[in-house]
Amino acid sequence: MSDLRLMIPGPVDAEEAVLSALGEPTLPHYGVEWMPLFRETTDMLKRLFETENDVLIMPGPGTAALDAAIGSLVPAGSSVCIPVNGFFGMRLRQVAEGYGLAVSSLDFPEGTHIDPDEVRRHLKDSIPRSQADGQPIRALAVVHHETSTGVLNPLREIVAVAHEFDLPVIVDAVASLGGVRLPVDGWGIDVCVTVANKCLGAPPGVALLSVSRRAWELAGANPSRHGWYADLRTWAEYRRRWPGWHPYPTTLPTNNIVALHQALKQIFEEGVDAHFESIARAARRVRDGMAELGFTLFPEPDYAAPMVSALKNRPDGIDLDKMLVYLLRKRRIMVSGGIADLHGRIFRVGHMGRARTPEYTEALLEGTRAYLRSKGLDV
Repeated sequence: MSDLRLMIPGPVDAEEAVLSALGEPTLPHYGVEWMPLFRETTDMLKRLFETENDVLIMPGPGTAALDAAIGSLVPAGSSVCIPVNGFFGMRLRQVAEGYGLAVSSLDFPEGTHIDPDEVRRHLKDSIPRSQADGQPIRALAVVHHETSTGVLNPLREIVAVAHEFDLPVIVDAVASLGGVRLPVDGWGIDVCVTVANKCLGAPPGVALLSVSRRAWELAGANPSRHGWYADLRTWAEYRRRWPGWHPYPTTLPTNNIVALHQALKQIFEEGVDAHFESIARAARRVRDGMAELGFTLFPEPDYAAPMVSALKNRPDGIDLDKMLVYLLRKRRIMVSGGIADLHGRIFRVGHMGRARTPEYTEALLEGTRAYLRSKGLDV
């Protein structure tokens, strides 16, 4: 497996220095041997989130942190507004429904962005109706980068609409934070969730979330309890009781956090803007090269995320599954197909981690060209 090149929407191929850090001797997850590195890591995360809010490192995937955010902030018997334009917006709905919450939803076609004006109109109509029904809307949850379609939603404007109605905002930034600028405090986001294993270029294992003062207050006032680990009140209690020794309620995967620490150091050494540009540059190269081969962008170009390119099938409708198998088996390059209804219609290329490099982008374009020629196509 050592020769496999990951060009999927995540997890990503980490740099050698990050992988070396992952293999260092295991540290304890508390005490004087651990806390300096832990604090340095959370401080760097605050810089990347552009926040003075608390930042938590939660073992598990991004979905676990989103689960904790929705369940902690929104009381049972309430509603949460979730605009959806793809698979991961649907997942947010499923998380809310798993807590027995009503979902005030509005749908946008796959490949298009969430329109803030439509969200505003929806909330104007839905807030009075939800109150009359006894299930008031208590929050808005939204996906920033919908990786199933490659759309980067206009988050700043969506958050501003939520503020017009005094709704707290929960953001799935799992595949966007670290790939584009996302000023949590400047935009007024209450809970923002990401992971180590996408734009930050570290191995999977931890979710990262910023929690505003308002979010802590809402969690503390929530009369509903659904569990223990995924309840932000549990995390608040450990931060209060053992702030300098063990400010989290469980064993942390210390090797993963050491690797994340190294990945963050490299981002800041490179420069955050330069890091963003390296992702965008790889996206431009792949999109231009794929366009020459007959594959064009699936999302609206103005809302295409730089971190992932979702590309439509050629007009002649080749078998994308066979092409992806060829790239994997013959070229040792892994890209992703479309999810659910988009299967066979699009494929998705990640530009995070080592997939930002010319070594990866040129190998992908060469391999795709070779496959098309093997099928007798003139490219």
